[in-house]
Amino acid sequence: MTRQFPVTNDPLGETLHQLRLHGSLYCRSELSGDWSIEMPKLPGKMMFHIITAGQCWLQLENQSPKLLKQGALVLVTQGQGHIISSDLEQTPIPLFNTGIQQISERYEVLKIIGEGEKTELTCGVMGFDQIVGQQLIQQLPSILLLDQLEKTSQTWLNSTLEFISAEARQLKPGGETIITNLADILIIQLIRHWMEQSPKASQGWLGALKDKRVGIALHAIHQQPGKNWTVDSLARECNMSRSGFSARFSLLVGCSVKSYLTKWRMNLAYQRLKHNNVPLIELAEELGYNSEAAFSRAFKRVKGFSPTQHNTTP
Repeated sequence: MTRQFPVTNDPLGETLHQLRLHGSLYCRSELSGDWSIEMPKLPGKMMFHIITAGQCWLQLENQSPKLLKQGALVLVTQGQGHIISSDLEQTPIPLFNTGIQQISERYEVLKIIGEGEKTELTCGVMGFDQIVGQQLIQQLPSILLLDQLEKTSQTWLNSTLEFISAEARQLKPGGETIITNLADILIIQLIRHWMEQSPKASQGWLGALKDKRVGIALHAIHQQPGKNWTVDSLARECNMSRSGFSARFSLLVGCSVKSYLTKWRMNLAYQRLKHNNVPLIELAEELGYNSEAAFSRAFKRVKGFSPTQHNTTP
């Protein structure tokens, strides 16, 4: 049979293609002398630091401090609070008490002047609003650090870092937009490299996406979540028996086919309801439900609250 969802030659690229980063804030910092800054917890967000000059320490709770040198790129993937400092012995100051200056809605500048080596950073806060992005974040390690990459991966990084550094210093018209787009590229590149190189990226949901059989089913669900999918129809897409497909899906994904399909649909519904005033019956039909009542029951079973309560639930 001709598959409607053929095996992609680039499953990682297929996943990354669906990622849409949205930046919340970017900051250029010039820091010298003795300094230590406590970054706040930002659940559901990712924070990155690009060291464009000098060096500094990064500390996360229950982890060994990491020395970040010029050219380093670090991504704190789960929005954990952390400390960046010139010296591990310094008492940290909360970020919002450092005298940071707001230049625009999404761009800030921080300067701490003292005697000693100067460190320059470009930092940012961003997140994924898409379901595929949120699914990916759950599988990422708490920190992604450029220092773990091999030398051959640094050509693209160095040129991009130089571009970001120049734009951050000059602040020409359009500079904020350029920095934002370049930072997005850096983060995607870093995540892509981890996905290609880390053994952990071949486990769980990402491992299932790479699987030549189950990956077809996941791709089908993601592309057409409202289709009347059944275990039988998805097994046929994968050219597998119903029992063999069901067992392999549960083994790789960690839940049953039906459970995954329902959760994916309800997470999509939640995102739609957060951003659009869409009638429930319309959303129900889009996601394969014959009635608003059936859709609402499934939504409450998965999310723990009714779809009409989405505005009051974080």
